[in-house]
Amino acid sequence: MTTSRRILACGAAAAALAGAGQAMAQTAQVARAGAPEGVSLDEIVVTAQRRSERLQDVPVTVTAFGAEEVRQARIREIDDVATRTPGLNFDAFPASQPRIAIRGIGSSDRGAAGDPSSAVFLDEIYLGRPAAVAFDAFDVSRIEVLKGPQGTLYGRNVVGGAINVVTNRPDFDRVEAAGEVTAGNYERLEGAGYVNAPFADGKAAFRASGSWRTHDGYVKNTFTGGRVEDQDTRSGRLQLAVQPKEALRLLVTVDGTRDRGAGPGQHVLDLDETDPLSAFWTVDRDRKHTAGSTDGYQNRDTWGVRGQMDWDLSFATLTYLGAYRDLDYHVAYDFDGGNPSTNFIDISGGNDEDSRFSSHEVRLSALPDSRVQWVAGVYKYDSKTLRDDILRLDIGGQGTEIYAQDARLDSYAVFGDITVPVADTVSLIGGLRYSKDKKDYRVSNTEGDSVFRAGEVFDVSVSGTYDAVTYRAGANYQPAEDRLYYVMVSKGFKSGGFQDTPSSAKDAADGFEPEYATQYEVGQKSTFLNGALTWNNTIYVLKYSDLQTRRTVGFATITDNAGKATIKGYETYLSWRPFAHARLVASYGYTDARFDAFMPEPGVDYAGNRISRTPKHKVVLSPSYDLPLGDRGELRFAVDYRYESHIYDDNSNTGPEQRPATNFLDGRIVYSAPSDKLALSLWGKNLTDELTRTYQGTFLGANFGAYNPPRTFGLTLSLKM
Repeated sequence: MTTSRRILACGAAAAALAGAGQAMAQTAQVARAGAPEGVSLDEIVVTAQRRSERLQDVPVTVTAFGAEEVRQARIREIDDVATRTPGLNFDAFPASQPRIAIRGIGSSDRGAAGDPSSAVFLDEIYLGRPAAVAFDAFDVSRIEVLKGPQGTLYGRNVVGGAINVVTNRPDFDRVEAAGEVTAGNYERLEGAGYVNAPFADGKAAFRASGSWRTHDGYVKNTFTGGRVEDQDTRSGRLQLAVQPKEALRLLVTVDGTRDRGAGPGQHVLDLDETDPLSAFWTVDRDRKHTAGSTDGYQNRDTWGVRGQMDWDLSFATLTYLGAYRDLDYHVAYDFDGGNPSTNFIDISGGNDEDSRFSSHEVRLSALPDSRVQWVAGVYKYDSKTLRDDILRLDIGGQGTEIYAQDARLDSYAVFGDITVPVADTVSLIGGLRYSKDKKDYRVSNTEGDSVFRAGEVFDVSVSGTYDAVTYRAGANYQPAEDRLYYVMVSKGFKSGGFQDTPSSAKDAADGFEPEYATQYEVGQKSTFLNGALTWNNTIYVLKYSDLQTRRTVGFATITDNAGKATIKGYETYLSWRPFAHARLVASYGYTDARFDAFMPEPGVDYAGNRISRTPKHKVVLSPSYDLPLGDRGELRFAVDYRYESHIYDDNSNTGPEQRPATNFLDGRIVYSAPSDKLALSLWGKNLTDELTRTYQGTFLGANFGAYNPPRTFGLTLSLKM
């Protein structure tokens, strides 16, 4: 049997979804006929294609985390999701502006006129700015990572993939409340809770949830005496659901997050010996300490309102989904992690951003009992962003460069998707979307007073319009209930844009073009042993053109279209209950992401180089065992092991911007009372105190960067009422 046939005889990467929006799901215990009690696996029912289906029946791929795993494994933020997901990578500088890459496709452009290649959605709402990716994963139904181009079903088009956070909805049937408190090292103190209350004779329900999470800084600043990399986050969400009649459902949600914290703990990691400026720096690789001239700050306030109406007609369901979100963001940091006594040059800076964005979607979808399943709709998204990128250089006298940006985006889309059974075991799938973006942009550097200004003083206004037709097409073959084979081709599009920190008026007016990705995927999903074993596999090839990449030119960083790349990959997911009370979840991702054509400047050729921030290999192993204690409850022992191979942080694949392979280990012991009303968890993250660089970049003769959090541990008490 050939290797490819062996792959198809197994089954695909963890769970599945189809669109760039929300796929409503719930977890239900399925007792398979003939399966011993306590041995069958949980199954997830999704509506990824606008209808309820078993996860194993959906011919697309995603990694999903259910509510229990999110709670027990302390998955709280995007980086927690990334560490457990093959094909997903994450870094941030600073941490409040995450950079997400899925299957090698990501973006470092955080300018006002840029867009993420891989996006985050909160209950189907597109979080269009990196700093707006702020939420607390408490009281959520699940978190899903959609891999590959998205957008033919609904939501804003994304070229790489999407992370979709789905919150718990109000329950019309019962009054309930729950809460948890946590204490841990680094003076960690957390609290979270929710309450659900139906009223109006079961035709309405209210749900409120909130959290407060604090810890002291992981890094001490030996120059100021303060600490950095701390946390003070408060989040809240209010939901009101009304069902005046069976065919009509209404939901209104208001949510918000407030962050306060010091800046990142920066270090001079390496010297660029080819640059004479390297003599000005002192290498400092002490993770526990920094010596920045200031502690800095990371302050973020973001909130939003969401409204949804679902109305069942005689032939379809009519849905309206609208949202408005607001972001007020301010960050300042010491970039070099030193002061005049350690570094001859003192580099600092930050960002100030005020963003507002809204979206409206109207769609019609087939009723659940329709033989042919379809969805069609229109989508509108608009945003306004005011952003200042600030750079300060102090060489015996301070100079400040300020890039003031004003960007406005109007985006429109029309989409449709259909699944047609052509036989008892075969269905054909097709989707089409037309997207059009219009951007108006102004950028200036007239406010700065830097004597080190690399270019001219300018104030430039420019506009651009970008449109594309994207699609998906495929087929699935299901010869038995527990076997699914599928093929899918999907194309994604990311809009063009303009420079955030140009060095001249010419660069400011010279934008970059859209990027495109076409994915060819073959997959299979299977369950064995009467439901005790699930093993899925996916192989794919991504053809990536005009990808938008970043490079530093003097004091400025600009975005270019790199040319072409090919990404080849394989992902596998296994979930097995070998005997009662034991479970093993294992996943592996292989990603070979390389440039086919990329010449960043004359005489420099990156063809054949690996795409930055993309490891070839990623392994996640999560064994657990539940020890019954009779009428005294149950103990769960669980660990999460993660391996990630070598990473280049620069597309040149040379120099110090590299990360060696890493091994991370988390663990937890959870006691659950017999009534399931009380749980006590002793948990630890990064138990081996592994050290890796989470961000790095070379500038003015040195490689600057930051490290991952150290070992943390704590105790969490959870109560249900």
